[in-house]
Amino acid sequence: MTTSNTSLTNEGWIDRTVRAFVGLAFFLLAFFWLGGLWATIFYALSVVMFLTAVVGFCPIYKAVGLRTNSNHTAPSKVWLTVAGLVFVVLLVGGSYASTFFSKKFYLEDFNAMNGYYKQALFFTGQENREKAVENYDQLVTAYAGFEDKYQAYHPYALKGDSQFDADLTRIEGMIAGAADNVHSGDLHEAHLMLEEVRPVFQDIFKRNNFSMLAITLVDFHDTMELMLDAATAQNAAEVQAVYPQVNEKLQAVESEANDAEIQAIRANLDKLLNLAQTGAVDELPAQGNQLKSSFVKVYLQRG
Repeated sequence: MTTSNTSLTNEGWIDRTVRAFVGLAFFLLAFFWLGGLWATIFYALSVVMFLTAVVGFCPIYKAVGLRTNSNHTAPSKVWLTVAGLVFVVLLVGGSYASTFFSKKFYLEDFNAMNGYYKQALFFTGQENREKAVENYDQLVTAYAGFEDKYQAYHPYALKGDSQFDADLTRIEGMIAGAADNVHSGDLHEAHLMLEEVRPVFQDIFKRNNFSMLAITLVDFHDTMELMLDAATAQNAAEVQAVYPQVNEKLQAVESEANDAEIQAIRANLDKLLNLAQTGAVDELPAQGNQLKSSFVKVYLQRG
């Protein structure tokens, strides 16, 4: 990318390089993180940034009589090579990170909503009206937020799923259809109606190559972080208090897969508990890091 101080260009090479990187950022945001009108706006901004970077001309600069190419010094080949390599690294790295984290955040949102679903399902099965109503009403609110967000925005992992929006609407109807039975009718019938939601979500996960292991890993991660915080603070009592909850989540992971890598997570978790029980508080932070490392290894490969 070279510059010339002519009427045809008014951007210097630093200006054009910055525009290229800003254009890349706008593109990544539009493609991986935004939906609807916002995605369209950021795609348009990305095109504008790339075009003005390539041609070296900014109409706004022209209108206000501004130029950034008054310095005739052209960029060196070394600079251009470095800038090009950085651009490629950011493109590849940003795409990978966006794919990874947008999927992770989707699963976290799903698990947060699904927690109310599982509780509503459990208490309708137990015919506990008070708890069933409480958790069902929370489910209705949580699902409405989940549906609004993901019908407007599809993470990269779901971009090719043409059936996704229709399934979210279908699930909304299933949940709403159980309202009368949950609040005042037949709880057993409500339980059967809510049971119909699970296969629809499972089908969404299957056709988009999500594994149930990924879902349980994200669910485990959220509770594991509580235990890691306690370990970092060398709070043995809190480590022991949180353990039952973390253990329950890990058991769900183990029900999906229990190979050597999952067993390593189990071993590190139980060792952390043992250290807390024996009062070895100085060793808690290091063991917490071991637990996190074993989890991250599994999640990066299979989450």
